[in-house]
Amino acid sequence: SIFKMDSFVLEPSLVTVKAIVILGTDGQRVLSKYYDETLPTFKEQRQFEENLFKKTRDSSDEIVMTDGWTCVFKSNVDLYFYVIGSQTENEIMLFSVLTGLYDSFNIFLKRQVEKRTLFEKLDAAFLILDEIVDGGIVLEVDPSIIVSRASVKTEESTFSEHSVSQVSYQFLQRAKDSKWNFLKS
Repeated sequence: SIFKMDSFVLEPSLVTVKAIVILGTDGQRVLSKYYDETLPTFKEQRQFEENLFKKTRDSSDEIVMTDGWTCVFKSNVDLYFYVIGSQTENEIMLFSVLTGLYDSFNIFLKRQVEKRTLFEKLDAAFLILDEIVDGGIVLEVDPSIIVSRASVKTEESTFSEHSVSQVSYQFLQRAKDSKWNFLKS
């Protein structure tokens, strides 16, 4: 069925989140993930992020409408967290995603939600985003579940990366040894 609001015709959709963006206090991107092709190029995304930052930098509001999008945000020490939806999106739903996002980082980063610690755990930060939203569809907002799932995946990837680095190191050592053996003969 189709719902009509004023001049809008809305078709039901599971997609609620258009983007998740984290900016530093200088307005520079720390992390972002766009879930549709509304802003397909990096240049368009950066322009949107600059406008968003200008509009929210000194704002005490938690919701802003900008460029036809509904944006909910939260700031802390040196980061701004944004969850962005369409102009007709339910703000409560966007806020639940924002709260799940921020609380997940708070748990995972051991209450040190700062730019430096986020950069140190950037791989896990992307896993957390992936546990919350997939293709714009909200999957989970409970921070304990999100962190639990992201932690398991981080441990798996750390093990794999460690194994690969061990094999690479062993290969390089053998190559060096055989090079020296070859030169000696």
